[in-house]
Amino acid sequence: MRKKKVHAIAIKSFALLVVLGTAFRAMAQDAKTAYPSMAPIEQYFMDRTAEIGLARSAAPESISRDAEVLVLGRHGFETAVKGKNGFVCIVERSWTSAADPDFWNPKVRVPMCVNAPAARTYLLAITKITDLALAGRGPARVNEAIADATAKKELPAMEPGAMCYMTGKQGYGGDVVPHWPPHLMFFYSDTDPAIWGANLPGSPVIGIADPLSHLTQFVIAVERYSDGTPAPSTADHKH
Repeated sequence: MRKKKVHAIAIKSFALLVVLGTAFRAMAQDAKTAYPSMAPIEQYFMDRTAEIGLARSAAPESISRDAEVLVLGRHGFETAVKGKNGFVCIVERSWTSAADPDFWNPKVRVPMCVNAPAARTYLLAITKITDLALAGRGPARVNEAIADATAKKELPAMEPGAMCYMTGKQGYGGDVVPHWPPHLMFFYSDTDPAIWGANLPGSPVIGIADPLSHLTQFVIAVERYSDGTPAPSTADHKH
């Protein structure tokens, strides 16, 4: 039963662990019926120029200015700006970056900028989940499809060095986790979080292992947003 509740892309777990902790379960119970089904598809789209700007905000300007930028269209993510440094910036929607109660929340906008190894591996899962969601697939069917695609090796293992920036100050993570602390993520396939000393008292590293997608993510919070402004301490976070 527990595995069925694990989202195929466990990126959302960072916010649950760092920002909400044990309070998540109570909040998730309250939010269960807020978004029971897909909203009209137009509600998930953005103004193209605004989406490009928000996507670039995921990483410092020195990185994002030469990155490729994808925007969401009716048939999935499409290239809006060609890049030249290997990075790819997008604005994730609810199905890949929010807690399960927010799976269909059309307000979710989370900027992310992946490097070249992650663009060739991790981003493929993000785009596949997006395609499934746009076709009306709910979280259970998405989980099954991603697990099946991973088992059949239709989705590749993570390349060495795969990582992303999620240091944008703007964006909205959903009603359960509205605002994310700035952080970096590192992607591995089937790796024990213990090898990084993750999740131990005093460790700055959070490790998230998802057995369905055979994906392990290591998360490290950073002190500043991509625009250089300091991030509030998680201890000062109000919810």
